[in-house]
Amino acid sequence: MRYFLILGAFATVAACGGGSRGASGDISQACLEANRRAATPELCSCVQQVANQSLSNSDQTRAAVFFSEPQLAQDTRQSDRSSDERFWQRYRAFTDLAGQICLPVDA
Repeated sequence: MRYFLILGAFATVAACGGGSRGASGDISQACLEANRRAATPELCSCVQQVANQSLSNSDQTRAAVFFSEPQLAQDTRQSDRSSDERFWQRYRAFTDLAGQICLPVDA
């Protein structure tokens, strides 16, 4: 299953020119608004494309808040609620995949 998800994400990124066409969404917008040095439009677009392949819209909305409120990510990770644990597993799979696919342009 994970293999097919990775292939699908690679195909999506490749079809979109490696993120240069500007995928938009909650994740991309939050990434750009975070004003981090490595947060280029290309990188944020790539991360959004991976999110589109691996997270539901509600998961994307929830995860986007982590860019401006990192403590919320920590609270979610440490939560004992089963719904938070399931979300965190999906979120970690997304971040792992985005980290594999969306390398910073100047890396």
